[in-house]
Amino acid sequence: MECLAGDGPGWWLHLWRCAACGHIGCCDSSPARHATNHAREVRHPVSTSFEPGESWFWNVETETFLEGPQLLPPTSRPEAQPVPGPKDKVPLAFWD
Repeated sequence: MECLAGDGPGWWLHLWRCAACGHIGCCDSSPARHATNHAREVRHPVSTSFEPGESWFWNVETETFLEGPQLLPPTSRPEAQPVPGPKDKVPLAFWD
């Protein structure tokens, strides 16, 4: 995952999973927007939430929500992982 590899600020608000290849990236509200960047670069336009309890699909080209199939596990980040995350990378100013 680019956020953890040092590509960008290193933290995210929410995670998305590419429905085509399984790539995990940060959402558009996160500083680096890795999920949308991946979708555009490799032409995999549909992503799904990688957050516990969420099951929506999003097409970045048409900017529409879609119905999608049940994907193979894992289907979310661990529930014990804080959001935003990882906690030690989120700027203190964000919590104020």
